[in-house]
Amino acid sequence: MRLPGLAAAAAVVVLVAGCGSDDGTTTAAAETSGDPAAGCTAVEKPAAKTDGGQQAPTQPLATGKTYELVFTTNCGPFTVTLDQKTAPKTAASLVSLARSGFFDDTTFHRIVPGFVIQGGDPTQTGSGGPGYSTVDVPPADAKYTKGVVAMAKTGAEPPGTSGSQFFVVTGADAGLPPDYAVVGKVTDGLDVVERIGGLGDASEQPTQPVVIEKVTVQES
Repeated sequence: MRLPGLAAAAAVVVLVAGCGSDDGTTTAAAETSGDPAAGCTAVEKPAAKTDGGQQAPTQPLATGKTYELVFTTNCGPFTVTLDQKTAPKTAASLVSLARSGFFDDTTFHRIVPGFVIQGGDPTQTGSGGPGYSTVDVPPADAKYTKGVVAMAKTGAEPPGTSGSQFFVVTGADAGLPPDYAVVGKVTDGLDVVERIGGLGDASEQPTQPVVIEKVTVQES
């Protein structure tokens, strides 16, 4: 699963991002520190995990509660607040996977500076997942702006199809069509996401291992 639609958009956005943005916002820590790895601890890349093997949750998340996923990485922590209204099935799936430890000791296997960081693949190949999929069709006016968290899919899959691979937008606006389930937004630690976003090369590969050490679910 190479996500051809997403990759095609990346090529366009990266070219634009090279000219700079008109809002003056920072898209990567490298722009301010000169060292994209500043703030990251050097770690070994974890062994790949087995593909699939998970079961989709059968119950929705509790209504009236707020669910957050806290990502602990070797570049620092960040928090994603899930959007149950826009993507209820996907949100329940991510909470279930996080509670099972599915995301622990996985990597951000794809990093495109000024565009997105992508993780959630146990195999680290870009083709792995939990062994099931959910569908939450995004609204027609969905926007993929900085800090938005959405689900990756192949171009052949229907809009809103989700497995476990997610991406976080690091550019001001990724300019993507409303095809990808919008599951939440980074509400704390956006600087960490930007730091990770600076650790990609021209082939969209991380320049050093960026490891999701643990994902913790918080509800309130």
